Amino acid sequence: MTTPHPHLTDQSADLPSIARHAGTVLAGQLAVMAFGVTDTLVAGRDGEASLAALSVGSAIFISIYVGLMGVLQALMPVWAQQRGAGDLQGMGFSVRQSLYLCMGASALGMAVLLFPAPLLRWTEIPPALRAEVEQYLAVLAFALPAALLFRVYSTLNQALGKPQLVTWLQVASLFIKVPFSIWFTLGGAGLPAQGVVGCAWATLVVNYTMLALAVWLLRTQSIYTPLQLWRPLERPHAPTLSGFLQLGVPAGLAIMVEVTSFTLMALFIARQGTTAAAAHQIAANMAALLYMVPLSLAIATSTRVSYWLGAGQALRAQRVVYIGFRLAALTGIALAAILFIANQEVASVYSDSPAVAGVASGLLLWVAAYHLADASQTLCVFVLRSYRITVAPLVVYCVLLWGLGLGGGYLVAYSDTGVWSSMAASPAAFWACSALALLVTAAAFMVMLAKAAARSTHHASA
Repeated sequence: MTTPHPHLTDQSADLPSIARHAGTVLAGQLAVMAFGVTDTLVAGRDGEASLAALSVGSAIFISIYVGLMGVLQALMPVWAQQRGAGDLQGMGFSVRQSLYLCMGASALGMAVLLFPAPLLRWTEIPPALRAEVEQYLAVLAFALPAALLFRVYSTLNQALGKPQLVTWLQVASLFIKVPFSIWFTLGGAGLPAQGVVGCAWATLVVNYTMLALAVWLLRTQSIYTPLQLWRPLERPHAPTLSGFLQLGVPAGLAIMVEVTSFTLMALFIARQGTTAAAAHQIAANMAALLYMVPLSLAIATSTRVSYWLGAGQALRAQRVVYIGFRLAALTGIALAAILFIANQEVASVYSDSPAVAGVASGLLLWVAAYHLADASQTLCVFVLRSYRITVAPLVVYCVLLWGLGLGGGYLVAYSDTGVWSSMAASPAAFWACSALALLVTAAAFMVMLAKAAARSTHHASA
């Protein structure tokens, strides 16, 4: 039998702990999502062509950024388990080693963003959009390193169970992002309008400001002192980096598959015209906004699960899994119901074009169904990483999200689909198939998670 952890308290403390952590993370994530909402609203006011270019450009950037971010985010269970085991100096060493991983990820991402032409040709993006999309991505290429370094800082704070500083920075950054996006995009005060590229310049300014403030906090706040982070950077430690890659690469690839199954829709839908692309951008933005709730719960739950696993309390970790899952399911149902009822009102907020708002309102009904499944699978996949399960979710994502979701949507939209002919050449085809794929994915992950938690508890009690 395992020895009780010295900090073990009443299990009822886990629920408020998860709720506080998730609420704090959610506030920060919503602030970051407000960046995208701001860009969508500003680009929409600049014109339908700018909104379409933003749809394509942001789809490419998000696919790359989130995949690389996933590699770094996957280190959270490592650091949370070290914290649970009381190995704080080991955490500091591990954080310093993660900088090598961040440098490699930045170089890879910048290379793709600076040379997107092959991808744009492969996905048959209309030539009229390509020049502006390439300029947009070129600016974001130089914003990427700061974004990834800030993700390391954010992941560290999550592992410490102290996400408040990150949230404050993210919320405060809105006071930079909103006015700069409006100013750079629409022009004014002597600055010419730059269109959607202005949104990218505003993002670059925000990313480097947030990184500079994060470095200042790391040097001045006492919560980081026990980690001894500011020791000289050691040479790359092969066993540590190998462990990072074994956990982070499958997790990052899984997130990239999940996100690309979502964002590649924008590239395939773009060939349907600017109205379809603009409507899809609204639907995608709302889906991403709703995703912040289960994402926050997943981060908070996986942090708590990892902590108790590191502390040798597998049964406590299993009970935390159930708490997190119930919260994710309940909030998912509530948010999907709200969107289902208010789909037309939401669409009209995003665009003053009757054609765009009309198509978008129909897509938002599918977004509601999509979110129901997304809430459950997001919680599961994050907690599976706490149990070091990353390869199986990657396989499931490839088969279901790329195959059934993206591939099925393409077939329905662009081939003779019989009973599905009403969705031919429509963005709805992609959203319907993606919602079905996520539902099957969520079921598979729930089975995996139940088995992993039971197996860990059995081994701990043996």
